Amino acid sequence: MSLAPWIEKERLEAGCDEAGRGCLAGPVTAASVILSPNLALELVNDGVLDDSKKLNKKVRDALREKIESEALAWAVCHISPQEIDRINILQASLKAMREATKQLRTFPEFMLIDGNRFVTEKGLPPHECFVKGDGRFASIAAASVLAKTHRDERMLALHEQHPQYGWETNAGYPTKGHRAAIAQLGITNHHRKSFRQLPGLMSRMDAS
Repeated sequence: MSLAPWIEKERLEAGCDEAGRGCLAGPVTAASVILSPNLALELVNDGVLDDSKKLNKKVRDALREKIESEALAWAVCHISPQEIDRINILQASLKAMREATKQLRTFPEFMLIDGNRFVTEKGLPPHECFVKGDGRFASIAAASVLAKTHRDERMLALHEQHPQYGWETNAGYPTKGHRAAIAQLGITNHHRKSFRQLPGLMSRMDAS
C-alpha cells in the first residue's frame, strides 16, 4: 500500500512520530514534519519513503537530508531518561511529539499522530491518531525517518562514552548483548531506571 501524501492538500499538516520507546537506554525522540504538497507527492511517487524501521541506514540518511533541506518545516525533540523515569515512557513519547511540533518554524493547522493515543495541550492544533501511521501517510513516515536518524546519531555519540554496551549497533534496545553488558557492568545514567532491566540490577550503578 502506497503512502497517502496528505489528508487535505491545502492544509498545513504536521506528521509526528517517535523512536526509542522500547529501549533500555537513551532518550525517546520525536519529530514533527510539514511537507509541501509537491515534496509529499515526490516522496510518494519515488516509492522510497516508508516507515523508517523498514528502511536501511543508507536510505534513511538520504531521506533525512532531503527532508531537512526541502520540507516546509521540521523539528526534533529528545526526552531524557530521567524525564522518562519521572513521567513514564508513554507520557514522555507524547511530550516529545508536542514539543517537536511547538518548535516548528511554520505552525501547522493539523497534526497527524502515529499511534492510537495523544494528549494535546492548549495552543496546539487539532489532531488525529493513526495506528501504523508511518506506513500510511508521507508526513508521518518523514517524521519517523528524522526521529530514527536523530536518535541513532545521539546513541552513537553516547556509545563513545560507554562502548561496552554496544549502543552503536543496538541503539539502546534490549538485545542479548546489551543485557549481558548490564549484567556484568550495571547501568549508566543513560539507562532508564524505571524499566525492568534484569533482576537485581537496579541497585548497581556504573560510573557516568
